Amino acid sequence: MVKLRQNQVKHKLKRGEVVTCVSGIMDPDTVDFFGQFGFDSVWIETEHGPIDYKDIPDMTRACDIWGMTSIVRVNQNFPGIIYRTLDVGTQGVVIPHVNTAEEARAVVDAAKFGPIGSRGMYSSRQAIGVPDYMETANDESLVIILIEDIVAVNNLADILTVDHIDVFFVAPNDLAQSMGHLDNIDHPEVQATIDRAFQQIISAGRTAGHTVNDDTVEDTIKKGVRFVMGGWQDWVASGATAYLKKVSNASR
Repeated sequence: MVKLRQNQVKHKLKRGEVVTCVSGIMDPDTVDFFGQFGFDSVWIETEHGPIDYKDIPDMTRACDIWGMTSIVRVNQNFPGIIYRTLDVGTQGVVIPHVNTAEEARAVVDAAKFGPIGSRGMYSSRQAIGVPDYMETANDESLVIILIEDIVAVNNLADILTVDHIDVFFVAPNDLAQSMGHLDNIDHPEVQATIDRAFQQIISAGRTAGHTVNDDTVEDTIKKGVRFVMGGWQDWVASGATAYLKKVSNASR
């Protein structure tokens, strides 16, 4: 009997290991290219950018080839959007602007089959050849919620009581905006709020996630964050700048 494909991120998090995720990828060929480097997961962006439902299946297939977990950020906390995204093949969903425990429970209800939730009864691309998909899907589906508004931080104690959420991801840009510090995630008040959120999540025995780059990833992991997401564009920009500088220096 064919078994449901394992969700690498869920299993690593259960073991308390750090999970890597690369974002900013817009097509399956680039997903395939990144597979060789050993990332745990790919963040497929459908809240912002051009990716639509028809693009998700092939991007998740490319993830499957390399054993990477496919994770799709949807654009709103709406049941049909959440379970349709799972239906077309992703192994995980990210839900933006989850500000209350009630909203967190709605995410779980949409993402999980009974008896946990009431996800619409349909199989999935991931279900092909898996006869017990309905019985095993809940074990392998990853649920991430974004803590990205100050109201969510203020309600975090209640939100953290909601079960079946794998990662509580503290998103800095919208959080800074909601605190009155537009486009200034480095503001001391914003950074202090982020650190308090990390501490609260970790103290509750839950998993914290955050956006990182080359300068912040080590410090973020030392703070106890176990899900780190970085964009590949910074790496290309750094390499391209260094390359062009060498060309310029050699041409003098």
